[in-house]
Amino acid sequence: GGPQVRGHGRDGPRTNERNRIMAELVGNLLVAQSGGPTCAINASLAGVIQEAGRHPDEIEEIYGGLNGIYGILREDIVDLQEEQRNAIEGLKSTPAAALGTCRYKVDFTRDPEQAAKDMDRLFQVFEAQNIRYFLYIGGNDSQDTALKIHEEAIKRGYALRMIGVPKTIDNDLPHTDHCPGYGSVVKYDATTVMEIAKDVGSMATEEGACCVIEVMGRAAGWVAAGTVLGKRRPEDAPHIILLPEIPFDPAPFLQKVKETIDALKYCVVVVGEGLRRTDGQEMSADKTRVDAFGHPILSGAAERVAESIQDSLKTKTRTVKLGYAQRAASHWASATDVAEAAACGEAAVRAAVEGKSGFMVKLVRKQNDPYEWETGLHSLVEVANAEHMIPREWISEDGFLPNEKFVEFARPLIQGEVRAAEEGGLPKYVTLEKVPIEKKLAPLA
Repeated sequence: GGPQVRGHGRDGPRTNERNRIMAELVGNLLVAQSGGPTCAINASLAGVIQEAGRHPDEIEEIYGGLNGIYGILREDIVDLQEEQRNAIEGLKSTPAAALGTCRYKVDFTRDPEQAAKDMDRLFQVFEAQNIRYFLYIGGNDSQDTALKIHEEAIKRGYALRMIGVPKTIDNDLPHTDHCPGYGSVVKYDATTVMEIAKDVGSMATEEGACCVIEVMGRAAGWVAAGTVLGKRRPEDAPHIILLPEIPFDPAPFLQKVKETIDALKYCVVVVGEGLRRTDGQEMSADKTRVDAFGHPILSGAAERVAESIQDSLKTKTRTVKLGYAQRAASHWASATDVAEAAACGEAAVRAAVEGKSGFMVKLVRKQNDPYEWETGLHSLVEVANAEHMIPREWISEDGFLPNEKFVEFARPLIQGEVRAAEEGGLPKYVTLEKVPIEKKLAPLA
């Protein structure tokens, strides 16, 4: 059946449309997670579930889509009201994506036929399960999907409120001060760089040693830059941070490594996985392997950099790749980050209930010291498929370290710790029951 819409419009399509959106919509809410997980993506989910429960007049059932759009197309939907209350709260200290995630793209550019089929199926699922509120938690590509669904709902005249919830450790979504997930990854990575530096420094002798640490972040250097927070004195590591925003020129880099080793006997280099050569090519992109969004698989920037050090300077050089550990390290998550992530989930529900659609929740910084923030909304049209890079004026003149402006931006985001429940000396993470709802459509062909 159709939605219950409370409120009436006078004639005229524009008036009716406006009144339809402003009218109080009654139906079911669906939330899903997409893209690479973070420490805070489940906090956003918890925020959505907890806030949705406060609007029983508009939201009848609270559903979760398993594995994002990929699972929703298969009508793999669970009843989140069947979950224990303490499990929902426990999501805030549990890493990864509790509902499962995907890198599935509804791609009208590369495969318009499949994309049209996907949209048809998606709206059949929405109709069958009376989904009137859809919240998608994810990064750039997920916000693009959210925009397409919002536009499709308008085209079809289907009453749906679509709100995107920001998430990405890469911190490259535009129009938000920063992204949930970023503060925690930086807290962990900066700490890990400090610890590795202690280790490398303690073993360094006259012949010198170098360690190259590779971090995530794709084409943006926000994660790599964040490790500068571990540098309390000029001689502290990281000594050099190679950012994708600054093209990699081997000669001045090797000179800087040599000077550092001459002075300190060791050098710690942090490299962003998307580091580019001066010709604009990613150093570590494997063009023969792409992910579902068509991005080349990035792996091996640290190895390329280490080879150049070893070949030119003949210095013993090791590499460390932080990999999945950095985005899954809930044991050292930032309390600020987790609180903001939960607030973004809550704000998304409120916006949808108030009649908004086609927006992403954003974080707005009110002041730095003491740090104050609030949530806002930004049109998905301007968010989808845009990347936000580190401003050049936040990077030192030689390009090897972020400067004080960056530090001022990043430091508030790593404050506070999150304590998970413990069992046998280890964290006790939450696993959802995932009670499936009854499927109403034929299986996906």
